[in-house]
Amino acid sequence: MRWSLNLGSIAGTAIRIHITFLLFLLWIGTVYYQRGGAEAAWQGTIFIVLIFSCVLLHELGHVFAARRYGVKTRDVTLWPFGGIASMERMPDKPYEELIVAVAGPAVNVAIAALLLVWVGSHLDVENLMKIEDPSVSLAVKVMGANIILVVFNMIPAFPMDGGRVLRALLAMRMGNVRATEMAAKIGQGFAVVFGVLGIFYNPMLVIIAAFVFLAASGEATQAQIRAVTQGALVSDAMITDFQSLPITATAGDAADALIRTTQKEFPVIDNGGRLRGALTRDATLKVLKEIGPDVPILEVMQADVPTISANAKLDRAVRQLMPGQQPILGVTDVDGKLVGLLTLENLAEMTMVRSALSDSGAAGRGP
Repeated sequence: MRWSLNLGSIAGTAIRIHITFLLFLLWIGTVYYQRGGAEAAWQGTIFIVLIFSCVLLHELGHVFAARRYGVKTRDVTLWPFGGIASMERMPDKPYEELIVAVAGPAVNVAIAALLLVWVGSHLDVENLMKIEDPSVSLAVKVMGANIILVVFNMIPAFPMDGGRVLRALLAMRMGNVRATEMAAKIGQGFAVVFGVLGIFYNPMLVIIAAFVFLAASGEATQAQIRAVTQGALVSDAMITDFQSLPITATAGDAADALIRTTQKEFPVIDNGGRLRGALTRDATLKVLKEIGPDVPILEVMQADVPTISANAKLDRAVRQLMPGQQPILGVTDVDGKLVGLLTLENLAEMTMVRSALSDSGAAGRGP
């Protein structure tokens, strides 16, 4: 994900932190320093590390709950409002998604409960929301931060946990696509509220609102794609009318192809018709600007483009093409020769066409 820093990995899951999370933590540290000087700033630093740890444990709760159902998680990205675990797919059954969704907040509830036992009768409930106050004990502030994480993440809006809980509950009564559409609309409604509040109270809410709105739309689109592609083969959706580039081509040749066609990705094939790599429009323009048109395409192409058989199930390809995975898949025949391309864009077009045909059929049947 862009604007994210890679911090390493835990049990095969990459851990990343988004720059907005760093800005949020910097804001807390600045507030501490202004209120209590260097000593308070040190306390704030420790508090920041503890918040970071709690958010990470929250996400690992999702990760390990998903593994129980055979779902792997590529990475975890930490945001100011929590984190996002990029799972290869959501569990197939609504109750499984419900368990995975609540696993993260359950971790924060457990942390808050343990701290409550630690603090005991000394707790002043009013101090739970004063996480920026250096005079409040560290244990109380961490408890308050975990309570905030639970409450905020349970708001029924994608990509927060509450949005997935809502979808899982709705999916128990209706299909996954319809449940996702309803949950997405509710999430977008909350995003509008966040945006309005952010204008008057906190600009950070405006950023969160934009992200939530787009995430809700993306979830609805992905659900539609999954529904349309279920039971279909890769050959039903692949692009067959495309231009490829030979391994002897240069960046200049790619630029000419870019002008002559509407393609954004160009496969590079060898003399046997097998896929060797791909060159995108953005990569072509970058090479032309920084190096020149004479550079061999083999030196600048993406060499690790995955392939999939034309007879494979389309939903398998969808999992590889989902945002953040692969921009393009090469489709091969039984001999390994390239016979088509698959992109998220043409999957979306297939979804629109089939949805239109479905609506037309319903209209044609009449009342």
